[in-house]
Formats: sequence, C-alpha cells, structure tokens
Amino acid sequence: MEKLALQGGNKAVQSSQNKFEEQTRWPQMGKDELNSINTLFEDANITTHPVIRDLENAYSERIGSKYALAHHSGTSALMAAFWALDLEPGDQILVPTGTFWASAIPMMWHGLIPVFCEIEESAFGLDLAAVQKKWNPNVKAIVIVPLWGIPGNYGAILEFAKENKLLVIEDASHAHGAMYKNQPVGSFGDISVFSLQGFKLAPAGEGGILLTDKIEYFHKAVLFGDIYRIMELDTPDRRFAATSFGIKTRIAPVSAAIGLNSLKKLDKTNAVREANCERLSEALSTYGFACYGDSTDWHRTYFEFVVRLQSNSVNILSADEWVTALTSEGCDVSRPRYPLLHEQPFFTEGAFKKVLRIEESKCPKYEPGGFEKTRNLNDQLIKFPCFTTNDNDVLEEYIEAIHKVGTSQKEVKAFFTKEKMTY
Repeated sequence: MEKLALQGGNKAVQSSQNKFEEQTRWPQMGKDELNSINTLFEDANITTHPVIRDLENAYSERIGSKYALAHHSGTSALMAAFWALDLEPGDQILVPTGTFWASAIPMMWHGLIPVFCEIEESAFGLDLAAVQKKWNPNVKAIVIVPLWGIPGNYGAILEFAKENKLLVIEDASHAHGAMYKNQPVGSFGDISVFSLQGFKLAPAGEGGILLTDKIEYFHKAVLFGDIYRIMELDTPDRRFAATSFGIKTRIAPVSAAIGLNSLKKLDKTNAVREANCERLSEALSTYGFACYGDSTDWHRTYFEFVVRLQSNSVNILSADEWVTALTSEGCDVSRPRYPLLHEQPFFTEGAFKKVLRIEESKCPKYEPGGFEKTRNLNDQLIKFPCFTTNDNDVLEEYIEAIHKVGTSQKEVKAFFTKEKMTY
C-alpha cells in the first residue's frame, strides 16, 4: 500500500498549479467573445446595442418564457423580481437558509420579510415539512433555489405553492441547462432569474436575466430599472419614462455579448463538466459519498461539485478528515462556502432593519441556532473542483488521490487519533 502524504509519502497529485488552473479554467473566453465585443466598438454603441435584445430572445426561446429582461446582475434581477410581485411591506416570503444571500436580502429593500426554512438532504431543495411548518397567512410567496445546479424537491414544493396560492420566485442562478421532468429549470416560477456572473455556467462577467410569462410582471420590472424600455411601453405606465422608479438595472452590451456567446456554447461546456464530475462521482461513490447525479425526475448541471459524506460500512472518516487527507495529497478540496443565512450578523444583529424599513412591531427577530437538518447536512459536505476541459491528467490524479485515501481509511483515522492525543 502506498504511503499516505499525511505520513510523509508522495502526493497523488503531482501536476503543477498552472496545469490544474488550465484544466479547471472558468470562464473560457476566446475569439468568439472578442469578435462580438469588437462589433460593439465598430457599431459605436456600448449602451443600447441590439445584442441585449438578442440575449433576451435567446433566453426566452431556450426557457420557453414569453418575456425576458436583461439586468446588470443576478442580484438586481432578483430585486426587480421581488418588486414586480407587487406585494405589501410586511408580507413574508419562504426561502432556504442554506443558499447565497441574494436569494433573500434583495426582497428586504421592498419591505418583504424572508422566512427561513430548512433544506433536505436528498437534493438540497426546500424541506417540505419545514415549509409547511413555517407557512402562515402572511406568507405570500416562496423562493426555490436549484442549489449547485440540482432542481431538488421541485415537485413537492411547487405543489405546496399551488395549494396555498403562493407566488414562486425561481432563483435559477446555479442551474443553466438543468431540467425537471423534461422542462427547463427557469420556467417554473411566476418570475425566474438567472445570474450571468463570471463563475456561472453561462457567464457574462456580470449580468442577470429575468423571465416571466406575465406581462404585468415584465412591465413592473421595466419600470423598476430600464428607462429606455419604459419609453417603449404602450400602457399608461409610459408616463414614468422621465424618471423611472429611480433605479438603473440595464445590462451593458459588452456583458450581453459575452453572455450570448456563453449561452450558445452552454450545452457543450456543460457536457464536459458533467462527464468529468461523473468520473469523480464514480470514485467517490465507492466510499459511500452521495454525489447527486441525475434522477428519474431531473437532469442536473454542475455549477459546483458538492458531495455529501455518509457514515456507512465503506466510510469511517469525517468530512474534515477527508478534506485534510485529500489536501495533503495535493487536491484542492474544501468545505462548502454558504453559511446559514439566518445566523449572519446582518440578521442576528438587526442590521437588516435599516434595509427593511417597516415599523418595529412587524420586524422579525433572527437568532442563531436551530435548523439542525440543514446544519447537519452542511457538516457532511465537501466541495471538489469542476474540471472544464477534455484534458484529464489532473482529473486522473484526483481519482488516484480519492482511492489512495479511501483504501487507507484506517491509517488516516489512526493518524488523526494520534494527532489528537499528542495535542
């Protein structure tokens, strides 16, 4: 048995950092993107270039939505989405606590209150029992998040929303190209949003897309932040063309051009990431990891490759022990980066009140603790890199490292036991 790097042996990953960065490089920019940007300069239009409409039309066609509006970020698209619902200050919206902050905080600028809920372990979706428990007559909407590209628990949550007449915001920022029951993710919300930030699957540098089938929501989003579009409205809302509602959310054409090229290549680039993550999954599943591949209901994408460690007959190590052992072997692995939102100082210290701006008696109180299902799930998660090219030599070294640690778990456990006793 080869000696573990923890014990002074050779690392399984011998490739240079430069080679690793080449084989995990993202985004991948090339001549197509450069040519599209050059066109903007040749046309001398870097504010309202038609490429913005091209990007919107491409998303509408791909997702099957009637209306699309490009924004300068996914966060601004979410802020416009919450505004477009036309809810009242003090209304509540169900949202997972285990997600990026943009799924929740933008609503608070409109006086809307996030009610945090647990996520479940089968696919990181909202936990139905928790959602049912948190529901009350003041809840008017729900945010669903296909975390890391997995449309988890969509069916149960969408049925719950329908039964309780809740509006649905679909924050699909991680899930470009994912499907649920052969329907594109991004088509399930009353309003759906994609982020086009530089690390997303269809990056634009910065950008966001708001999608809806309801013209009233589309018009509200236009009023919120796109003054040029207001002038095109054929409704009384056009009277606001001189001022809008004081916010500018329009995407820059340079970002739109990059985003359009990324979308055109999405299926190809997703396929490469998927094939490489499946190779890692095959190795990891040998040692009892849940890797969240496709199910009969959904096809996932791999914005990030996060796996869950399970204690069973083929695993005796903790997540921290796996991370330390694999890191010693030269792997770039870590714990997931999303802390529980309800425990962040913005919420627990009451800073949110400066944003929420509703009377004190209606303000919620957020306290740390609780949410044990989500907390326990987070404790079991490990993040691996997504390999983005067809050059697989570094990937093969990662697979070697997984098997090296996996077949030497007793030695790894003994190492950490000795370290603990020494300490």
